[in-house]
Amino acid sequence: MEIQQLQYFKTVAEMQHMTRAAEQLSISQPALSKSIANIEQELGIPLFDRQGRSIFLNRYGQLFLDSVHIILDEYEKVRQQFDELIRPGHGEVAFGFIHTLGMEIVPKLMAKVPEKYPHMEFSLTQATSLNLLKRLEEGGIDLCLSQELDSKIIDVEWLELWSEELYVIVPNDHPLAHRKEIELREIKDEPFISIKRGNALRQFVDQRFKEAGLVPNTTFAGEEMHTIAGFVSSGLGVSIIPHIKGLESFEVTKISVTPTCLRKIGVASARNRYLSPAANEFKVFLIDYFKGEF
Repeated sequence: MEIQQLQYFKTVAEMQHMTRAAEQLSISQPALSKSIANIEQELGIPLFDRQGRSIFLNRYGQLFLDSVHIILDEYEKVRQQFDELIRPGHGEVAFGFIHTLGMEIVPKLMAKVPEKYPHMEFSLTQATSLNLLKRLEEGGIDLCLSQELDSKIIDVEWLELWSEELYVIVPNDHPLAHRKEIELREIKDEPFISIKRGNALRQFVDQRFKEAGLVPNTTFAGEEMHTIAGFVSSGLGVSIIPHIKGLESFEVTKISVTPTCLRKIGVASARNRYLSPAANEFKVFLIDYFKGEF
């Protein structure tokens, strides 16, 4: 049974006149009669009493009409909600980002959004790149800012927005603290404070060591950057991280790596999943914003 059929039934039930109902609905009377007959056949019960050319809603028809009013009212509410969602500048966007971006970059970004999209709503998710990939796969988020995502499960569309440099950080009193840049081999025997496994940044750093033919002397793995900076500041080892807000409050020195260690950050979405007009608008905004910001 289709919504159109219910709308036809409602009109006939309210007018109790097939010809006038057909005129109001702009369809032929035979087509309208057939639609009503199909409903009665599907329900297995007559909804009208017929006397010659006259029809009268019977008690079964009245019971069905009460339900039809509820169904059509709910349908209209849903239709209006979806009309609102697809209006330019309106709708909801589920947006994710990696942890390091939540300290400064994303807050600055989101502070600009109300100026551009005062009627958009956002649900925000902060997670590792790998967990963001899972959320994209499940449809839990529309877009995310992350490292490039390599997925064998879903087809991810990823567009680079900027690159950020990763630095070796050492305690201020470390013998290397006076250096402007170093090679990875110079810290291969140092106790290494790493990010935990399962984080795309950990994979990226491990890959840089592998490409240099080195294995880091990992002594501790933390879950977030400030913890790592704290361990380094306390003289427990060295690490490789991007610049983070508040790093200057730790007693650490950041040193560039040669060759330069760059991590690419971009916007990702599931290529074959529906992306709402609001999400598409926000994606364009992200691209334009970061072109001007970096």
